[in-house]
Amino acid sequence: MENKEKFRDKIATADDAGKRLWVFPKKPSGRFYEYRKYVSYVLLILLFAAPFVKINGNQFLMFNILERRFNIFGFPFWPQDFHIFVIMMVIGVVFIILFTVAFGRIFCGWLCPQTIFMEMVFRRIEYWIEGDRGKQIRLDKQKWDAEKIRKRSLKWFVFFVISFLIANVFLAYLIGSDRLIQYVTAGPLNHLSTFVSLIIFTAVFYFVFAWFREQVCVIACPYGRLQGVLLDNKSIVVAYDHKRGEKEEGRAKFKKNEDREASGKGDCIDCFQCVQVCPTGIDIRNGTQLECINCTACIDACDNMMEAVDLPKGLIRYASEENIEKKAKFKFTPRLKGYSIVLGILTAVLVGMLFVRSEVEARILRLPGQLYERKADNIVSNVFTYKLVNKTTADFEDIEFRLLSHQGEIKPVKQSNIMVRGQELTEGTLFIEINTAALEDEKQKLKIGIYSGDRLIETTSTMFMGPRSFN
Repeated sequence: MENKEKFRDKIATADDAGKRLWVFPKKPSGRFYEYRKYVSYVLLILLFAAPFVKINGNQFLMFNILERRFNIFGFPFWPQDFHIFVIMMVIGVVFIILFTVAFGRIFCGWLCPQTIFMEMVFRRIEYWIEGDRGKQIRLDKQKWDAEKIRKRSLKWFVFFVISFLIANVFLAYLIGSDRLIQYVTAGPLNHLSTFVSLIIFTAVFYFVFAWFREQVCVIACPYGRLQGVLLDNKSIVVAYDHKRGEKEEGRAKFKKNEDREASGKGDCIDCFQCVQVCPTGIDIRNGTQLECINCTACIDACDNMMEAVDLPKGLIRYASEENIEKKAKFKFTPRLKGYSIVLGILTAVLVGMLFVRSEVEARILRLPGQLYERKADNIVSNVFTYKLVNKTTADFEDIEFRLLSHQGEIKPVKQSNIMVRGQELTEGTLFIEINTAALEDEKQKLKIGIYSGDRLIETTSTMFMGPRSFN
């Protein structure tokens, strides 16, 4: 039992001394692999196209952290919309948690960019240049002759080129595709700091996909640890049917013309195909493990072997522990219902926030250190600064400020043709003058409307200071 459980005390990619064990997975094939290829192609197209697609003049996806400007599905978000951005991120986390509770680490195997690039881009290039598992192992042990130098050099060069392309796309997400194209056409020497950042990103991607590889999923990614908390015996994961695979006599090699049913041997023929095809090097027959990314490569490999020896498919399949032990069907448990309710509430809150979100964000504040000023005819004047943020791509012209809560006047320092250009900030100074007869207290809350022509585009409020006594 101690040897059987030894896998729980170590990871498959390190030996007893802690030295890295390089994984040479066999090239997968089968129906699930074909489905994954189609999903990966769609996601790769979306990933590379998203920074260059525009909706209403807005980049489809942009995360400009330095300038604090974000575009999500063509909608621009400013620092003033940070609460909406946070809600969206929380919804994303709850959504992934919900799917993890229900279907395990399916996100990692089918949707994660790390897996898609590693398995569907870099690993396939490796198969093309170096061959399948056996050839890669022989090449690794081979001395550095002309063949090995040629193949490794070609592979590393192609890896670097692809890493450079990925870094450019990544930069387009950060600074915007228009600016990236401008920098490329102007030449790297004219934007040296950006070019240095690009080289650093390229080096990081090259390191991850050429050397670190599956260690990202096994060691660096916290999601693998998180699934250990979220999964239960009702979660559907890539699982080995140990009841069918072991039976009374356990696993055994396949023998032609043998009646395995009568002998009591399990359907697992101990061919190790599921281990050889695994991109993280684990043995799925040991049960659910944090290294498993639910990529389904072992399902395809096992189904191919079962078909070859004329045994039923599905020895490794999507199933829950409860399904394997008790043949129980998937149920929408109270736990899943709870997460779904939370997700529904958060989504409703987000939709409500998007509906009430204004096109222009206005902030009017009293100028620090300035008191009110008395004028003729019992007029009290306060000086304010204003900031207007246009969240759209359209220009708002002929901006006018009007008091909505009191009788009085608003006099901008710039008297005419105030405008807010698309996705830009306009700021300035204005005076608000109110007769003391309209004031009820020394501190009065004012409601102000911002108009573009005759159209009300935003309302805001500010505090107005007056004298203690109005008599």
